[in-house]
Amino acid sequence: KAIIMDKITKALKKLSIIERNIAINIMSKIENEDLTDLDVKKLRGYNDIYRIKKGKIRVIIRILDDDISLVTLGRRNDKTYNF
Repeated sequence: KAIIMDKITKALKKLSIIERNIAINIMSKIENEDLTDLDVKKLRGYNDIYRIKKGKIRVIIRILDDDISLVTLGRRNDKTYNF
């Protein structure tokens, strides 16, 4: 998990303050397992990977047996879904 957190911390640093606040808000909701009011969509080709979209921000999560884990986050670009 330390490697994942380092990756998330690095991704957060690349965002603007407004984008960072959006991402932190989404991560807070994930931590509380409250995905209501979020634009969640299952990714094609995966059984347990979903994306959360808010403006240009994308948060990729894995939902496995009612356990939600953060995979990656960042601005939408050509590399967003290459995890």
